Amino acid sequence: MVDIADSNPATPARGGFDLQAFLNRTLSGDVALAAGVMGILVMLILPMPSFLLDITLAISISMSVLVLMTALFIKRPLEFSAFPAVLLITTLLRLGLNIASTRLILSKGHEGSSAAGEVIEAFGAFVMQGNVVIGIIVFAILVIVNFVVITKGSGRIAEVAARFTLDAMPGKQMAIDADLSSGLITEDQARQKRADLEGESNFFGAMDGASKFVRGDAMAGLMITGINLIGGIVIGVVQSGMEFGEAANAYSSLTIGDGLVSQIPALIISVAAGLLVSKAGVQGAADKALFGQLTAHPQGLALVSGVALVAGILPGMPFIPFALMSAGAGALAWFNKDRMDRESLDKAKEIEDKIEEQAPTDEEAPIEDSLSIDELKIELGYGLLPLINDVEGRKLTDQIRALRRSLAEDMGFVTPAVRIVDNMTLGNSEYALRVKEMEAGRGEVQLEKLLVMDPAGLPIDLVGDHVKEPTFGLPASWIAEDLREEASFRGYTIVEPAAVLVTHLTEVLRDNMADLLSYAEVEKLISKLSDEHKKLVEDIAPSQISRAGIQRILQSLIKERVSIRDLATILEGIAEASATTNHLDAIVEHVRGRLSRQICFSNRAADGNLSVIALSPQWEQAFMDALIGESDRKQLALAPSKLHDFVAAVRNSFETASAQGHVPILLTSPMIRPYVRSLVERFRPQTVVMSQNEIHPSARLNTLGHVG
Repeated sequence: MVDIADSNPATPARGGFDLQAFLNRTLSGDVALAAGVMGILVMLILPMPSFLLDITLAISISMSVLVLMTALFIKRPLEFSAFPAVLLITTLLRLGLNIASTRLILSKGHEGSSAAGEVIEAFGAFVMQGNVVIGIIVFAILVIVNFVVITKGSGRIAEVAARFTLDAMPGKQMAIDADLSSGLITEDQARQKRADLEGESNFFGAMDGASKFVRGDAMAGLMITGINLIGGIVIGVVQSGMEFGEAANAYSSLTIGDGLVSQIPALIISVAAGLLVSKAGVQGAADKALFGQLTAHPQGLALVSGVALVAGILPGMPFIPFALMSAGAGALAWFNKDRMDRESLDKAKEIEDKIEEQAPTDEEAPIEDSLSIDELKIELGYGLLPLINDVEGRKLTDQIRALRRSLAEDMGFVTPAVRIVDNMTLGNSEYALRVKEMEAGRGEVQLEKLLVMDPAGLPIDLVGDHVKEPTFGLPASWIAEDLREEASFRGYTIVEPAAVLVTHLTEVLRDNMADLLSYAEVEKLISKLSDEHKKLVEDIAPSQISRAGIQRILQSLIKERVSIRDLATILEGIAEASATTNHLDAIVEHVRGRLSRQICFSNRAADGNLSVIALSPQWEQAFMDALIGESDRKQLALAPSKLHDFVAAVRNSFETASAQGHVPILLTSPMIRPYVRSLVERFRPQTVVMSQNEIHPSARLNTLGHVG
């Protein structure tokens, strides 16, 4: 029995040669391109037979036509982003063919007009029609048209397009980021838009340099033609013994034919380059863009028809050509006018139908749009637009996205998207932070400089602009980049310009997170709970507490920077407390007790201890005596003199602890903690106030003193 697999000729023997795999690798695109480029380089060195030259010349002409057709049919320049590379390869191909044809013309020109191949012979005979002068003039005109008109104009357009594209990048980046922040586009769409914008910038930058290939190719073709003509006559007369007239006629025919064969593809490629760079801003294929725009105004076509008719009846002018032109333009104007009238009527009818169907919605939509506000917004002065894509390549939106992720992990809910807009009323280097359209912070950032601060809060002893740090108001200075090492040596804190804005935004978000936790956000958090805890919410709301009450409790926790990430435990605490009281402050205190492990952990020092400053028994009693009202309706009525003494005592105790390198919390009894916190937050908002019920048994306390 014969094994079918062994009898298959396509299966190589063990250790044999796999022909199919070799052909697949050889015919792959990258290998074929590399082989083609190497073949072009070989043409520069080795002689080429005339039949092979004919084949490569045909390839050159066909390639130039293909490039032109591609430039005509693409809808936007970025679809042909490989054009600079194609331009280089085609230019190198033509130069290689010029050298190969020069070698044949100079070495075999005395043999006759077919010495350099049939393509060159045909071009020379067809264009010159036996007259050398006509051939030279036609060749010179082609060179002038290519070099002076098309190539020069295309190069200028590419240069201007590259410059303006680069200048417009920050604004376009900002528009994309603003659309992303406002939710108009998705992350994938924004990423695609950024890639297209970067590709467009790179394309026009490459086209600015690639246009020099065309100019150099035209000059090289002119010089090679001159060398062929002069060198051929000299070789024919001196080496081949030809008469001067005979040599001039033979070599002129070959040289002009060679020049035309190279200049015509060069001219086609130049036209393609001009179409490509001049297509910026035009959507659609070239035929639709040109004809659609040229025929968009019937009045213009009617005027063309009239002018052509007047020109045709002038004495001495041929009537038929102008009459045909007048009739064609007039007919086109009439058809376009009729088509536009029909489209206008159809559009008007469609609008009327839509108004009749959706009249109430259309009337109310503008008012609703005017009522919408941005939850979070950053307004930038014009000079801060480069922050959208800084020198590190890390965009401001990326830093804000990382900040929102970090806050979500720390506090337990995702803050709204931040919209970034420009504001021409701001100073060139100013920015403003807005929460629900109200200004929540303002600062100034100097690009190309660094903000340095002394950790001890002392003034900066370096050359620069001495300012107040916008987030905390500490003494700071904007210094030049070359002073970075000296600032680092002195132990100063160095902050990049973008980080200054992001730090300020961080504190603004932390201070306003309670206001940003809307009812809708609370519903989103509850919807992500497990089924068991959703059942718990259904049991207590609205029988024991309303959904709005749950929102108020979560806002109270966030206001004191207590994370609500453990929402399940918080809801269990709410269920326990709301069964006995409906006073929200009392429920909040009970929930804080349930979160004691989390609160202690988040406020521990670097050594793992919880540094505390306790309220003295005298102040505890003073606060208890100052509470007036019934159980759940108690209010603090502390005498102004007592209030002044309390503020001074707290400041002295905490400043002493800060001087020793500690960041302590203020420890009170559960009954008075909310009232103590309401006073402390007025002059030390960053100070954490905890009750004894919030001290977890596993916490290690480090008592630094008491407020006496």
